[in-house]
Amino acid sequence: MNFLSTFVTFENLHEVRRLCHWGPVIALSVIAICSTMAILDSIIWYWPLDTTGGNINFIMLINWTVLILYNYFNAMFVGPGYIPLGWRPEKQLDAQYLQYCRVCQGFKAPRSHHCRKCNRCVMKMDHHCPWINNCCGHLNHAYFTSFLLLAPLGCSHAAVIFIMTMYTQLYERISFGWSTVKIDMSAVRQFQPIMPFSVPAFAATLFALGLALGTSISVGMLFVIQMKVILRNKTSIESWIEEKAKDRIQHYQTGEEFIFPYDLGTRWLNFKQVFTWSGMPKGDGTEWPVHPKCHQHTLTIEQLKQKADKRVRSQVQYRAVEDYNGACCPLSKGLQTFFRTPCTEEPRIPLSKGDTILATRGTKWWMYGDKVLSEEHMKVGERVRGWFPRRCVEKCHYDTAASDSTCEKKVN
Repeated sequence: MNFLSTFVTFENLHEVRRLCHWGPVIALSVIAICSTMAILDSIIWYWPLDTTGGNINFIMLINWTVLILYNYFNAMFVGPGYIPLGWRPEKQLDAQYLQYCRVCQGFKAPRSHHCRKCNRCVMKMDHHCPWINNCCGHLNHAYFTSFLLLAPLGCSHAAVIFIMTMYTQLYERISFGWSTVKIDMSAVRQFQPIMPFSVPAFAATLFALGLALGTSISVGMLFVIQMKVILRNKTSIESWIEEKAKDRIQHYQTGEEFIFPYDLGTRWLNFKQVFTWSGMPKGDGTEWPVHPKCHQHTLTIEQLKQKADKRVRSQVQYRAVEDYNGACCPLSKGLQTFFRTPCTEEPRIPLSKGDTILATRGTKWWMYGDKVLSEEHMKVGERVRGWFPRRCVEKCHYDTAASDSTCEKKVN
């Protein structure tokens, strides 16, 4: 009884809840379907107990499944690593080079970013992945990338098994004519009566083949994208920051030279920052080896410059002229708004007539921004940010008193 109590109160047991999400449900379902059908079809096509080739094929298939699940669950449950709540740099003067997170009540360490889904500042955040229902970051980057490599390899092996099974089982049952193709799916191969290749087996194999091929292509492309950033010792977010740095320098003609600070010069050195024999990446998640011409806060200083530039160039003040309840696809706001809703997990924010919003980006029918809150809400770190229909707001020229009064008239 004591053992059961210890197990139930295990501090990380709540992480199991990550499985209760559409991403892991779909990912694990695809793995289960492809693995199960590949094992069953292997028994039909290449009986593992008769030949050495059959043994090797079956063992490789089991190994793919084990390795895929091992890296998948590690990527999910090990997690990216989080900056401690209330974190501050050891040197007090370094705080001026860092962004402050009002939610975590602490500074953001170099390479860290706040994730709205996890509600924490994540070490070396690359992105939040819905398929593992967790962030990809410092501690699990190697596990996640290994999963992206192994999944296409395993699915490619399974696809070969599916194709060979259908070919060998249907070869003698297909008669080709000038106008018809007759497929006798009811026949059973006499040398393998235990597992007949019937119509349901054919349909299941064909379905599994589609999943395997689709997974190989889509996940394989994600692996290539991940390796491109890893070999430059970057993350997807940092690649975007670097692009914005070049745009900022070109726009203002400052003559600066931006050098990405974490590129160690060779792909092999960058590769070893993520992949190690121990499985744990190098570094503590707050300090990093940098380029000789840079220092620890080169990137964070650039982020502060971009943030200031964003306030000047990007944020435009709008005021709500219609109520909006925060629905994902609001039919009451028009058919175009309903059908053109953003395909993203980012939240929608409800609006009341008279609310003020600072918009940062948008589409023809939707906009994204921060709702302006009262000082009391801002002091406690509350932030309301998300998408809202463009037709619900009107642009305000808030830099003059006359424009403010005009905006008020629009609302009233």
